[in-house]
Amino acid sequence: MLRLNDKEIRFSLIEKLNNQSIKPKAIIEELSVHNGNAIADVVTLHNEAHCYEIKGDGDKIERILTQGEYYNLSFRKITLVTTNKHLQRAIKLAPVFWGIMVAEEVENKIILKYIRKAKNNPDFDKSVALLTLWKDEMLNLVQTKTKQDTKKSRAILAELIAGSKRKMELSQDITLTLLDRQHFNKYNSLAYK
Repeated sequence: MLRLNDKEIRFSLIEKLNNQSIKPKAIIEELSVHNGNAIADVVTLHNEAHCYEIKGDGDKIERILTQGEYYNLSFRKITLVTTNKHLQRAIKLAPVFWGIMVAEEVENKIILKYIRKAKNNPDFDKSVALLTLWKDEMLNLVQTKTKQDTKKSRAILAELIAGSKRKMELSQDITLTLLDRQHFNKYNSLAYK
């Protein structure tokens, strides 16, 4: 019998995400959001980023209340991946716009199925979402960059950029920036092998 913990669920989740008919452009594990106040377990990059938070049998499902505050501000799509042990509590605790998937063991394999699909998150905050990016990445999103912009804090840059873009446009810009980061990291890791 498999223990349904984060590591096993994560492996099965990534496998499932990579085998969907519409594959993500990239998958990021352990993405720091909201200035490091939370770390998203798995984030898929499509046209927009989609956060997946994993709560295995040994995890405290109540943690999504705190983590969720940061995810709600940072992502337009969020899905909780949990087990039957936590399912009823998850349905009560997770916001109605969060997707929920349940992990079950079937013949020594972890199977994931949707309980509900994620909907657009009404709490998405453009300025907070931008804090997922590094300062140099944010500077690339400034429309008319000046020398003074390089001296501004990340928080000021986030406000400046957020004021100039709509939610969906900004979410897509953040996703493209994270995709560039992934490609850069992958290229550099290959170069040093």
